[in-house]
Amino acid sequence: MRPTGRLHLGHYHGVLKNWVRLQQEHECFFFVADWHALTTQYDDTRGIAQSGWDMVIDWLACGVNPNMARLFIQSKVPEHAELHLLLSMITPLGWLERVPTYKDQQEQLREKDLATYGFLGYPLLQSADILVYKATAVPVGEDQVAHVEITREVARRFNHFYGVEPDFIERAEEAIKKMGKKNARVYRDLRRRYQEQGEHEALDVARALLDNQQNITLADRERLHGYLDGTGRNVLPEPQALLTPHAKMPGLDGRKMSKSYNNFIGLREDAESVRKKVRTMQTDPARVRRTDPGNPEKCPVWDFHKLYSGEADRDWVWKGCTTAGIGCIDCKMCMLEGMEKELGPIRERGHEFENDMDTVRSIVNEGCEAARSEARETLDEVRDAMGLTYR
Repeated sequence: MRPTGRLHLGHYHGVLKNWVRLQQEHECFFFVADWHALTTQYDDTRGIAQSGWDMVIDWLACGVNPNMARLFIQSKVPEHAELHLLLSMITPLGWLERVPTYKDQQEQLREKDLATYGFLGYPLLQSADILVYKATAVPVGEDQVAHVEITREVARRFNHFYGVEPDFIERAEEAIKKMGKKNARVYRDLRRRYQEQGEHEALDVARALLDNQQNITLADRERLHGYLDGTGRNVLPEPQALLTPHAKMPGLDGRKMSKSYNNFIGLREDAESVRKKVRTMQTDPARVRRTDPGNPEKCPVWDFHKLYSGEADRDWVWKGCTTAGIGCIDCKMCMLEGMEKELGPIRERGHEFENDMDTVRSIVNEGCEAARSEARETLDEVRDAMGLTYR
């Protein structure tokens, strides 16, 4: 995430709840994209660092667990920048110019001078962010799928230029020997069955065999995957877009929840402030008087009920609204009770982290070191593939 400061309910339901789930199913990397912030905020960087800390506190408060995922700051892992530079040498200019958000953001941010290389090249920096960890999946919304697709194209182009090493077969054969006699024999048989007889099942079994090997390096594993199907070594694997299930989270006025619209509820906003905001939320415009029946589907509060109220409360609200049996304040207070059950613990954990910044910094520092360790391995392979290893 770009460091935008304290987060709101839109971020929580749109991204963070998904992150909390993903960290239990995958090896995850979550980072403060401070270099990306510079692509549009290069003229005023004063708030970036503090916004980054505020954002990390919200992640932790919402359940992002540093024991299950790596939390770090992009600029603390310079390998992102080096891979970005190396990839820029092979990426056609037209690929960057056709990214949909390039012209869209220029149109939306007309007051800013975005005729910079940093702005043009930010999709490639995103590609480096992904490829430096050899990510297999990237959680994105539908509007970001194009960024994952250009990453796949860049990885494919890189592997085309640099994936086949001069001594590829010799290295692959040496890697097979490291698997042990039994596994080596199984691998060779599966490879023969696939290449000579076209048995796709044999290819799947061989890939699973490689993924379970503990005594070969990551580079050798990639090499043997390429040796299986005759494509050479995929130095940079192509990631898939992992579409994020997105809960509808309107703002207090029915538009998208956004700080720029000032229609948001912050994750750590105090309870009294939240209460006041909920009381003033827009409702069905047809309910001019207390005795007018309403339509919950035309009321922003109903979308909040879908997230925070149980079935019995939703039934009570629906019946009461459509028959004018309850007023809008009754409806809002019912929803607020469920919202506070979820926001209260987040607010409390957030305040604990806010008052213990040493722990927050320690978590991020450890995450930066862990991320750098992974990124260094990828850069070693990339340099080697590009002939930039000097011995």
